[in-house]
Amino acid sequence: MGQLPAVHILYENPDWLPPLVEALQAEGFDHRKIPVREGIVGERPQPGIYLNRMSPSSHTRGHLNSVALTREILASLEAQGARVVNGSRAFELEMSKLRQYLVLKKYGIRTPRTVLAVGSEKLVELAGTFEGPFITKHNRGGKGLGIVLFESAEELRDHLAEGTFDFGPNGQVVIQEYIEASEPFITRVEIVGQRMLFAMQSSTTEGFELCPSDVCQIEQATQAMKDANNCPIDGGDKFSPSPLPAEDPLVARYLAMCSGEGIEIAGIEFVEDKEGLRYTYDINGTTNYNQVLGRQIGIHGMQEVARYLRDVVTPQIPT
Repeated sequence: MGQLPAVHILYENPDWLPPLVEALQAEGFDHRKIPVREGIVGERPQPGIYLNRMSPSSHTRGHLNSVALTREILASLEAQGARVVNGSRAFELEMSKLRQYLVLKKYGIRTPRTVLAVGSEKLVELAGTFEGPFITKHNRGGKGLGIVLFESAEELRDHLAEGTFDFGPNGQVVIQEYIEASEPFITRVEIVGQRMLFAMQSSTTEGFELCPSDVCQIEQATQAMKDANNCPIDGGDKFSPSPLPAEDPLVARYLAMCSGEGIEIAGIEFVEDKEGLRYTYDINGTTNYNQVLGRQIGIHGMQEVARYLRDVVTPQIPT
């Protein structure tokens, strides 16, 4: 194959990089880290592969301009013919829960009812159109932040009156039909290229913040210990293998969607209700992998990403 191209990593959170960098080095790639916080846009791209690792939760780490800057960088790279993995089409989906809902519906994938509102009055007005419980979440989310369960529009109205409601980074809030799971977990399907790597179950007994990254789990455990006055945390394994087969029809729909929408790397989440109906509600383009689970099942996500760059993406680049 000859010398491998360099991989240019567009990123915001350095804590998520070590497993990726290790995997790239193991496959023989040189890499360049590009922190998207400030910079110059429009210059001729350097040769190689650009890997978009920008997170929708970047604002929670003080990087308020990273998402907007990434949009301009991706537009410039693509206009000049650079090879971008998870480019602008995939990125725009990850930055909007509403757009995810629309795309999922486009491919015949069952979703909870999801509608967007801006402003307290419009939120309450919209909530009144839902029958039964619903959840609010930031339209641009990440890590499950900002998700709150409400039983009624009146409960939401009272909560808004307290003045503590978090409207998210751009004031856009979605209200989504609450799907009561048959068991306290969601299923996440990890996709790289046009294949499912594995599926896993994520326990929801401790809440909706289900980022599988080992770094995220350490952060959450540390915060939990602080909240409990440094008492030990009593909890089981949060992530476990799912029996979902790669041949499942739902996986086939996911792959068709990824192919049609320019999504090369994703973690897609669904919940199954008591009638056995499966509702897909989230597409994560900046997917991270739990290394403990990876060792357990013998599949290391970032290694698979690096191999995809080597075996599929690299041959596509003109020499």
